[in-house]
Order: sequence, then C-alpha cells, then structure tokens
Amino acid sequence: MKALLIVYHSMTGGTLQMAHAAAAGARVEPGVAVSLLRAAEARAEDVLGADGYVFATPENLAGMSGMMKDFFDRTYYAAFERINGRAYVTLICAGSDGRNAAQQIDRIAAGWRLKPIADPYIVCTHAQTPEEILRPKSIDAACLAHCEELGRTLASGLALGIF
Repeated sequence: MKALLIVYHSMTGGTLQMAHAAAAGARVEPGVAVSLLRAAEARAEDVLGADGYVFATPENLAGMSGMMKDFFDRTYYAAFERINGRAYVTLICAGSDGRNAAQQIDRIAAGWRLKPIADPYIVCTHAQTPEEILRPKSIDAACLAHCEELGRTLASGLALGIF
C-alpha cells in the first residue's frame, strides 16, 4: 500500500478546509493510506514513510506560515537525498496573492528533488484588514472541489505507480 502525507497549518480554518478536501479526495483511492498531520506534529519519519505529499499553508506576511517553515526546518536534512522523485502538491490559502508562499515551498521541494504533479493551487480570500485576516475563513465549494480533485489525482497516481 502507498502512503500519502498531508501536512498543513491553519490559523483561521481556510487551509484546514483545503487540506481536509484533499484528504477526502485521496481517501477515495483504496490503495493509498492517507495521513493528515498538523505541521507542528509532523516528523521526519512521517516524511520518509510517505510516497507523496500535500503541503498546505496559509499565506502569512507574504510567505508560508511559520509553522510550515518550522516543519521543513525540522525535517529537511533527515529526508535530504532520501525522498528524491516523490510527487507533491501545494495548497495555499492567501489573503493577497500567495505566490511567494508557493515559491518558498517549491524551492524546498526542489531541494528534496520532489516532482510537482500540478501548479500550486492558491485560493485568495482577499482579506486585507486585520479584522478580515483574523476572521474565520469559509472556502467556497468550487475551490474545495478542486482541492479534492488534486488529492484524488495524487492518490490515484501513487496507487497506479505513475508518481
């Protein structure tokens, strides 16, 4: 059986909804075990034990969240040169544009020599005031359906040996 690791951080619920949708899509594939872990809880052993990854983060101050950065800081060297060629997807819940957060994750994944199976998926909430930024988020159904499809695609590719 293949293993898919979904690592996420969420402060206002938007990224959590996206990660749950990806997990729901991936769980449709019977040949893949799906682990959904908060960035603070994910360890190098989880990274090494997975065949593919979903990295989900909010955009914080024009970058990935500090907790996602912490996850990568704690796991990077333990997995370096040991997970080459594995597939991944990036999900971003952004307030403005999310491109820098996606770029940061793509650079880390390139160092791990991972293969993206799709462009980073960025959902922009357009939250620009402190009140809007801190308010709980609700991601619309079409965006969640896309996250679900990305999870299903990654899991299916893992099960079929495509990724």
